[in-house]
Amino acid sequence: MLRILAARSEVLVERAAALAAGPVVVATAAVRAGLLLIAQRTRPPALAGRWELPGGRVEPGESEPDAVVRECREELATQVRVTGRLGTDLPIDAGVLRVHTAELASGAPEPQALEHAAVRWAGPDELAEVDWVDADRAVVADLVALLRSGVPAPERA
Repeated sequence: MLRILAARSEVLVERAAALAAGPVVVATAAVRAGLLLIAQRTRPPALAGRWELPGGRVEPGESEPDAVVRECREELATQVRVTGRLGTDLPIDAGVLRVHTAELASGAPEPQALEHAAVRWAGPDELAEVDWVDADRAVVADLVALLRSGVPAPERA
């Protein structure tokens, strides 16, 4: 039994190392007045119509918070200020997904659906009913807790 547990432990350590070294995709949990900004996908066809947290790949040499700011500018035509991290690393086909919390920057324009079918602000009681992409559904409980706490998540290094 100990050999089996040791072998499984080795596999988990190898998988964690591979995820840590692989590509990173950031998602943005942008909060305003107890509401969460969500975006409706247009592609690929299998995900069209489903909702997600805005975000995208971290470019080489780019920090995760910088990627959050860039992706929100490109996808939503708005400016955000990153306030922390939410949840744990989530393995996805493209690498690892990391959710960052944010708020609209002072004087930022209202988010627009530049690369999505729609964007909207959703409250904590709505989130369980949203047709989320699978990766984002994994953090719904964390998102609800964030909205109900009324405070941004603390900045993590």
